[in-house]
Amino acid sequence: MKRQHIALVYNAYTAGSPELPEDRASTADLKRMIRNMVRHLRRLGHTVTVLPLAYDLFAFQRKLRRLRPDVVFNQYDDVVHGALYEMRLAALVRMMGFPLTGCPALALGLCRYKFMSASLLAGAGVPIPPNTAILETVSAVDQHKWQFPVIVQPGQEHAGVGLDRDSVVQSKKALRAKVRDILKTYNQPALAQHFLPGREFNVGIVGGNRLRVLPLAEVSYATLPAEIPPIMSYAAKWVETSTEYKNTSVVCPADVEPELAGRIGKVALAAFRAVGARGYGRVDMRLDEQGNPCVLEVNCNPCLDEGMGLARAAERAGMSYAQLLNTIVRVALERQPYDLDIPMLPPMPVPRPPADGQPQANGASEAG
Repeated sequence: MKRQHIALVYNAYTAGSPELPEDRASTADLKRMIRNMVRHLRRLGHTVTVLPLAYDLFAFQRKLRRLRPDVVFNQYDDVVHGALYEMRLAALVRMMGFPLTGCPALALGLCRYKFMSASLLAGAGVPIPPNTAILETVSAVDQHKWQFPVIVQPGQEHAGVGLDRDSVVQSKKALRAKVRDILKTYNQPALAQHFLPGREFNVGIVGGNRLRVLPLAEVSYATLPAEIPPIMSYAAKWVETSTEYKNTSVVCPADVEPELAGRIGKVALAAFRAVGARGYGRVDMRLDEQGNPCVLEVNCNPCLDEGMGLARAAERAGMSYAQLLNTIVRVALERQPYDLDIPMLPPMPVPRPPADGQPQANGASEAG
C-alpha cells in the first residue's frame, strides 16, 4: 500500500468521573496507546496527524477540512455514561467525504443499543441468550417470566461499564434492585438476559470485502473466588488491583475442538455481518447449557492496544501489530459494495493570491 496521510482521531474529553491510577481504561493509558499507534504508522511510512476531539466539533471539522487526509483513523470512544457520539462522529467524517477506518456509523450505533442489536441478531437467526429483555422501569421486571440466573447491565454502555459483582442475580427481588441501581446511576434502560453457564470466547475479525476470523481467545475464570460471578466486569477488564483482574485470564489461541471452533467462527461472522460491521471487531459469546455458542455482544472498533485483545489474536495469526494497523487502513480505502460516496460538504477552496495587489475577500479561505 502506498503511503497515506492519516488523521488519527481520539476522544480528549477529561471532565468526567475521577480516574483511578490503577484503571487501565484511563486517559493516560489511552494517550500511551495513541502514541504507540502513531509510532508504528509512521514507521510504515505514513504521515500521521493526531486530532484530539473534546468540545469544539466545529473547530474539529475545520481542521479536518484543511488537512484533507487520505483516511481518518477512528479511535474516538465515548467516555461519558450514556453518551452516543461514536456513531455521530463516524457519520460526520463520512459526510465530509473522508474514508474512515473500522465500522460505519450505523454499526456503531446498533452495537451501543444492546437490545436493538440483540433483537437484530435474533431476527437474522443468530443465537442469543434466552430471556433477553429491555427494562425501562423497575416494574417492568414483573412483566416477564425469568429463567434464573439472570445477568443485568446498562443497555447503552460498553467495555464492561456497569458490570460488577451484583450483575448476576438469582431472584426477582435482586433483579429489581439492580435495575433500580442502573436507572439511577446510568440514566438508561437495563438489559437483562439469562446467564449462560458455559465457556466464554472472544472472536476477533479483521477485513472488509473479505473477512478473516482470527484465532479464538477463551476467557478463563478458573482461579476466581466462588463468590464472584465469572463475567467480564469492568474490574476484570481494567482495574489491575482488583481480585477480578488478577484472577481473570485470556488464553489465545483457545484449546477448542475443530468442530466447535468452526461453529463459533461461523456464528461470529454471521453476527458481524448482521450489524453491518466492517474493518475490525470482536464478537463475544458463551456456550449455553447444551454447548451451543450464543452471541453476547458484537464489539465494533474494540481496543487496539498492542499485545491485548484483537492485537494479541492477530499476532497469534502471524500478523504483527504494524501489519494489523496497516490492514485496517487498507480496508478503509476499499470500495464498499453498495456504498455511495457523496460528500455533503464542499471541499475547502485553495487560497489564491490577490490579483493586482488587491486584498483577498474576508472568509475566502474557509468558504462553505
